[in-house]
Formats: sequence, C-alpha cells, structure tokens
Amino acid sequence: MTIAAKWTIDRAPDLTGRTAVVTGATGGLGYEVARGLASRGASVLLTGRDAVRGARALDALRAQLPEARAEFLPLDLASLRSVADFAADLKERTDTLDILVNNAGVMASPRRQETADGFELQFGTNYLGHFALTGHLRPLLVRATGGGRVVSVASLAAWQGQIVFDDLQGRHRYTPFSAYQQSKLANLIFALELNRVAQSAGWRLHSIAAHPGWARTDIAVSRSSAPQGIVERLMRRIVRVGFRYLGQSAEAGARPILFAAAAPEARDGGYYGPGGRGERRGRVTEARIPPQALSLSVARRLWAVSERLTGVAL
Repeated sequence: MTIAAKWTIDRAPDLTGRTAVVTGATGGLGYEVARGLASRGASVLLTGRDAVRGARALDALRAQLPEARAEFLPLDLASLRSVADFAADLKERTDTLDILVNNAGVMASPRRQETADGFELQFGTNYLGHFALTGHLRPLLVRATGGGRVVSVASLAAWQGQIVFDDLQGRHRYTPFSAYQQSKLANLIFALELNRVAQSAGWRLHSIAAHPGWARTDIAVSRSSAPQGIVERLMRRIVRVGFRYLGQSAEAGARPILFAAAAPEARDGGYYGPGGRGERRGRVTEARIPPQALSLSVARRLWAVSERLTGVAL
C-alpha cells in the first residue's frame, strides 16, 4: 500500500452524513482529530470528563470551522457507569456510528490511583474504559454503511510495555511509566485482536490502530495532585524537553489517527504512525508493531480478562 507523501485530512473523502465519536477531545490530539473530521463534513461528538473544557473546545472548533457539526457530551473513561450511560444516550440519538476514535488517556500518574471501579488509573482509563465503550457501541458500529471504524490510539511507549497478568492493576509493584506502557500496549493488542474477531465473526467493523509519535500535548499533565519525587520530576522534565525538540505538534501527531479514521486506503488491522526517525515525527506511514503485541495467546487472554473486569462482552 502506498500512502501519499505528506498525507493530510484534505485528502480524505467527504464525510458528510457520517457520525464520529472522539474520546478525550477537549484538547491535544483528540481536539485535532475532531477538528479534522469536522473539516470533512462529519458530525463529531467530542467527549471528555470536564464540561468547562468541553465548552471551550467547541467554541474553538466553531471559531475555526463555523459550519462544523459538533457537540460535546460528557464521558469519563475512568467510570464504567459513565461509559454505559454515554453509550445508552448515544443509542437514543442515532442508530449508527461510523467512526469511533479511542483516544482519551492519562500518562504516568506519579502515585498509584484507582478508577471509580477500582482499576489502576492508567490501565482503567486508557484501556479498559475504551474496551467497554467499544463493546457498548458495537451494535451502532456494525450498522454503519460499509461498517464502522474503530481507531485505537497506541503509543511508542508500547515498545517498552508488558502485560503483567498477575498484577494488571499495579497493586504489588507500581511505577508511573510502566503502567502507562502497559496500557498503551493493551490498546494496540486490542486493536489487532478486534480486527481478528471481527473478521472471524463476520462483523461489519474495521479495527485500525495509530500512534502520534512524540506529539506535544498535555497528556503528561496528570489528574493527580499527589506530590512527585525527585526521580518523577526529572523524568517528566526529560519527557517535556524531548518532546519539544524531537517531537511534533499535536496537529501533526493527529495525522496518523485521522488517516486510520478516514482514509480509504487504511487497511483493517493496520497500524499507522509518523515515518521519521524512530517514528517520532514525520509523514504518515505504516508503523512497526512491537513483537509483544503479536502474541495470539496474550491477545486472547487479555480479551477474556477485559470482558470479566468490565462486565462487557464484545
């Protein structure tokens, strides 16, 4: 497959009449993805846990795209009740969903925290919340014309990730970045397994993954107010400096995600990211998949565990 050099959302087809949900769309990558889809005519539902930030994001979007069809709906991926309520509300609004972008996330919470359901915050928010959301919305996705697209946002951090089945929630040993790496590897494994399951079951559903490289966003700003140690503060400073000088803008980081969400040439089970050195920045291309994301036994076990933990059967 050949991806056009310097692919941008302007190359995507007209999305008028299509509906898209973007999680974590009140800023950063999510906002840029929502803006890109709206620019092609899609009706976009921006989601987030903060209604004030949601209103600001809508104002900014409409200032840039006065004709945009966009709305904000509250959704907290750290609460399975919020996920279920959101899905129920969406099912009352529409019979179909064309695009679901599982983007929301938290990064490297300095102290171990838990979601409303007792999951480690990063694993629960970045991965389990999206697993449950996808399960709830599958009936809408499979009714979309041509089948809905589910885009799972992974990260270069997945290369350092491991799925620690005997301590998924980090109760015995928690380190901020290891927990983040595990959650992002889980997202990638889920995207690949969802594609296999969809094809095997004959679902009209397309599962594609993408990562933004090193995109300058506010994801590293934790919802935690816990004090940080010297090592944690140093690591965060290194991350910020590295992203500033070796990374790219949120708009550029959103391009692989937009490609996965809207480009006709994006293939089922594909993984897309920047094509520059280390996949940190650059034009959209096919991304390399970490070897640990390719284990079928791990994928199937993670799927089964996720269904049990969330109570949502895909």
